[in-house]
Amino acid sequence: MKLHMTTAMALVLMATAAQAGMEEATAFLDAEIDNSTLTREEQEAEMQWFIDAAAPFAGMDINVVSETITTHEYESKVLAPAFSAITGINITHDLIGEGDVVEKLQTQMQSGENVYDAYVNDSDLIGTHWRYQQARGLNDWMAGAGADVTNPNLDIDDFIGKSFTTAPDGEMYQLPDQQFANLYWFRYDWFNDETIKAEFKEKYGYDLGVPVNWSAYQDIAEFFTGREIDGKQVYGHMDYGKKDPSLGWRFTDAWLSMAGNGDKGVPNGKPVDEWGIRVDENDRPVGSCVARGGDTNGPASVYAIQKYLDWMEAFAPPAAQGMTFSESGPVPAQGEVAQQMFWYTAFTADMVKEGLPVVNDDGTPKWRMAPSPHGAYWQDGMKLGYQDAGSWTLLKSTPDDRAKAAWLYAQFVTSKTVDVKKSHVGLTFIRESSIQHESFTERAPKLGGLVEFYRSPARLNWSPTGTNVPDYPKLAQLWWQAIGDASSGAKTAQEAMDSLCAEQEKVMERLERAGVQGDIGPQMAEEHDLEWWNNFATENGTIAPQLALENEKPQPETIGYDELVKSWQ
Repeated sequence: MKLHMTTAMALVLMATAAQAGMEEATAFLDAEIDNSTLTREEQEAEMQWFIDAAAPFAGMDINVVSETITTHEYESKVLAPAFSAITGINITHDLIGEGDVVEKLQTQMQSGENVYDAYVNDSDLIGTHWRYQQARGLNDWMAGAGADVTNPNLDIDDFIGKSFTTAPDGEMYQLPDQQFANLYWFRYDWFNDETIKAEFKEKYGYDLGVPVNWSAYQDIAEFFTGREIDGKQVYGHMDYGKKDPSLGWRFTDAWLSMAGNGDKGVPNGKPVDEWGIRVDENDRPVGSCVARGGDTNGPASVYAIQKYLDWMEAFAPPAAQGMTFSESGPVPAQGEVAQQMFWYTAFTADMVKEGLPVVNDDGTPKWRMAPSPHGAYWQDGMKLGYQDAGSWTLLKSTPDDRAKAAWLYAQFVTSKTVDVKKSHVGLTFIRESSIQHESFTERAPKLGGLVEFYRSPARLNWSPTGTNVPDYPKLAQLWWQAIGDASSGAKTAQEAMDSLCAEQEKVMERLERAGVQGDIGPQMAEEHDLEWWNNFATENGTIAPQLALENEKPQPETIGYDELVKSWQ
């Protein structure tokens, strides 16, 4: 693959707006696009469409922003200059921290001033965008004001995350640009070592394999912790615990749903979601605490937090307690961790680099990724993990001409011409056609199960935050503070979740009083006890909030990795 532009290509991309056109497009395709779902003739036709559609906006300076990950670095450093050279629209693609992206977005929403012409922000904000109505609805945009700048070859149905960015009103508010999931990660080589397998079976009475439930995960964590393998003391679990904003992501990114809180539903539980927020029949949030029918502080959620605390203390490296998300990410690659329940596939590219202790001499990984195990409260039909879906968003406060120019760039970096190549660089799939491309069939053995997962029906149980969350920026910041109190020992798991749900309800009550979200904003429910709400759920054919289980460690269950992959096929 051509992962870097040639010097000749770089010179071509310095072309002025007046020179923009097919010559630049051809040079770009020659230098950069070695894999695509389109034929070369189709690629050139798509490039010609961009050239023609962009003509009215040539010479404009357009500013867009995203968080800093490998995929967006590729867009900023390679695709943005290419787009500018081809179309004559001068794109500046800024890379900043995820929290800073949300802050800039909030500033524009609150002030009405055009800070950026387009944002790649997480689809976790879908409930926010739908309720505040400050983002352009893309269905209406593509059919109406933006019709002249909407690529006839965009193929919305090819985007695997379109359900994540579609609100209950049927409108799609964001266009997916990159996606990655949090999955189970484990040392495939250790799990297939005959001596280790025999010792495990003798001790626990069942086969070592991919854990299907948390009971098996805990046994495996206990088994590996303190053992010496390849001359190193190893640990059976990895996580992070520093009281830091990234600790919030660790839990809003669906940890509670993995335990079994909330209700069944794809892409999110209804009426209670994985944050424990309940909505009524009109999708209005009515509560977060059990007293209002929510599940943020219910037995399943408290169990989830307690397991996090117990495993961190018993099975993770001592340094993990003081680590943030970014600090903990590289640790499994150092070769001292047997498994990790909660591992983002965005780390894949860094985990397959030559010379790492977890990579074989032939470039194949010593590890694999698989679906995460579920907790004692989980039932079939519930979501089982999180999927990040950074998605293009056009705010209504951006002038139409600037929004049109930015929309052209958003479609360029997600186009079928470039998407396979971009997917190889960042490994953050957004198109079904790219996932199925033969180049990924060839590369799959070196990606540790990533391709197999994305081609499997299992991926449907992984989704971003859904529409029950009425104001993601305001509510998300509450999580790391509450969980941090539990992680530090300042509060018990129950106390932390009681505090969190109460703080979430304060925000929802303020939104209700202000009326800023109209008839789809919060409308708080009457309070009742857990048994009342559990009966209410049962009578209505739903689940949450569940009563506490007498046994929170059911029979452990594992499955062989190779057997699991075959079942997908």
